[in-house]
Amino acid sequence: MRIGLTFDLRDEYLAAGYSEEETAEFDRADTIDSLENALHALGHETDRIGHVRQLVGRLATGDRWDLVFNICEGLHGIAREAQVPALLEAYEIPCTFADPVVMSVCLHKGLTKTLVEKAQLPTPRFAVVETMEDVKSVNLPYPLFAKPIAEGTGKGISSASCIASSDELEQVCEQLLRKFRQPVLVETYLCGREFTVGLLGTDEAARVLGTLEIVLLSGAEPGAYSYTNKERCEELVRYDLVSGVNDCEVAEAERIALAAWRELKGRDGGRIDLRSDGNGQPSFIEANPLAGLHPEHSDLPMIATKMGMSYQQLIKEIVDSAARRVGCSVKSS
Repeated sequence: MRIGLTFDLRDEYLAAGYSEEETAEFDRADTIDSLENALHALGHETDRIGHVRQLVGRLATGDRWDLVFNICEGLHGIAREAQVPALLEAYEIPCTFADPVVMSVCLHKGLTKTLVEKAQLPTPRFAVVETMEDVKSVNLPYPLFAKPIAEGTGKGISSASCIASSDELEQVCEQLLRKFRQPVLVETYLCGREFTVGLLGTDEAARVLGTLEIVLLSGAEPGAYSYTNKERCEELVRYDLVSGVNDCEVAEAERIALAAWRELKGRDGGRIDLRSDGNGQPSFIEANPLAGLHPEHSDLPMIATKMGMSYQQLIKEIVDSAARRVGCSVKSS
């Protein structure tokens, strides 16, 4: 297949004056190199397209592809992860991963949790704070946890996100509303183990790839998988491969994750993040239908590696899943 690659290159945005935090979700050049090398090894032809505005230009000149391998996070707006899939959908060009509706819903953590809750899957009780007036109507037991409603890579999360009083809640919400200019998700804080479950496939063909437990080390910001902890994960975080075969808490986390993935209509590959309460009951925290793909530092490839699956095989699984959905013929190694 001729596969186009859409991506946001972090160095390009940094050179344009954006900050390290603003570009935290974007990809490094070695991620694009690794992805392209894997696709070449699988027998595919590739074409580097770039970000959404570069895609617009290429489409306008008449360029087309059998499939677009999309890892664009987008820069502006709560629906930013949906921009590339929506544009490709308008041109009837298939792409990997979720459709525009799912991308939009899953980036808005309040909408995601509403759907998960209606599916009768466990998720912490929550409230959405859109203005400071909304803080007064939050009626949840402390401790609470607050974060921007549509950010990733831990942006807006720090040790201050764990909230013990109404005064702290007001202060944190004011800071987050001002800095990120989007609503704040406030939910019951869960003090137990934290998991990220890797998934492959679509609908009934979806399956759990494996699960990592996220363990914060000495020196890490306590209580949360924060922006700082993620940016300095090599020294502050340990990722333990855990199995539901001999751990009933992990088994329940994987059951919830797979059910949530299917309910939210995730496609091809991604992750579901969960956290347990003090009694060891896991709950859905958020979905990532556009998981990072750096071969060594991103969670989904880390899970694959620990499960004995090569990076090339992981990419093959994703492409094969997308090809089956859209009826493309896959000829790869």
